[in-house]
Amino acid sequence: MPDVFWPIFRSHRHLQHDLPALGASIVQQWAWKRYRVRLCIIVVQHTFGGRLNHNPHLHIMASAGGLDTGQARWVESINFAHGEIMALWRLAVTTYLEQAHRSGLLDGEQLPGQFQKVIQHQAVRKWNIHITRVMSKSHFLGYAGRYIRRLPISQRRILRVSETEVVYQVKDTRAKAMCEARSTPAIFVALVAEHVPDRYRHSMRYFGLLSPRAKSENSEAVFQSLGQRKRARPQPISWRDSLIRNFQIDPLRDSKDEPMRWTRRLKPS
Repeated sequence: MPDVFWPIFRSHRHLQHDLPALGASIVQQWAWKRYRVRLCIIVVQHTFGGRLNHNPHLHIMASAGGLDTGQARWVESINFAHGEIMALWRLAVTTYLEQAHRSGLLDGEQLPGQFQKVIQHQAVRKWNIHITRVMSKSHFLGYAGRYIRRLPISQRRILRVSETEVVYQVKDTRAKAMCEARSTPAIFVALVAEHVPDRYRHSMRYFGLLSPRAKSENSEAVFQSLGQRKRARPQPISWRDSLIRNFQIDPLRDSKDEPMRWTRRLKPS
């Protein structure tokens, strides 16, 4: 979305919670209108840009085919129309903000001047959206998964930390290079804290055929139309086995590699 809307979502965090559902709905609406199919949709919401700025945007994975529920068949090779999806997303966001303003959900002091004219201007200009080629599920999850429940800046980009200053690297998208930025520790923590999700808010959400209700109702039809067998749910791995597998660390062995066992809980002193 245009950067003129970023401060609005920054100062009205409750509006950000609706963006994943809004993005998924326009993709599903387009697919239904064009192909009469329902898609598998995963939405990952990000709020940060390369400069730790507040840049709310969505990464959406949509299946390359869809289920025709009327004929119980799978329609393959859906071609996503860039211009049509862009227009739907533009209409959805501008209409959403306009209705929120009319309902009194926006703080007038936090809005840009002549807000209605801003909405009208953004509702007709071209927005930048990016539709990639078909990719594997593992590729998308490997990319999007890096941004889920992690800090918006990696540790290697934090160059120096002192009592008065934090020096870190930011991305200059125009120059396509990294540059240094400086701030006080308090300002740096405030920048990072803006991107911490609110409690009980999921970083990855499922819509369409992957929504909880649709999975129970349509999963059998999807697998039959694809000619595939539904795999059994894998057994959950214990926390100990997970640490051993991923980090080669056994949490139940001490520094001398001796096994530890539970004895008792100590009361706070």
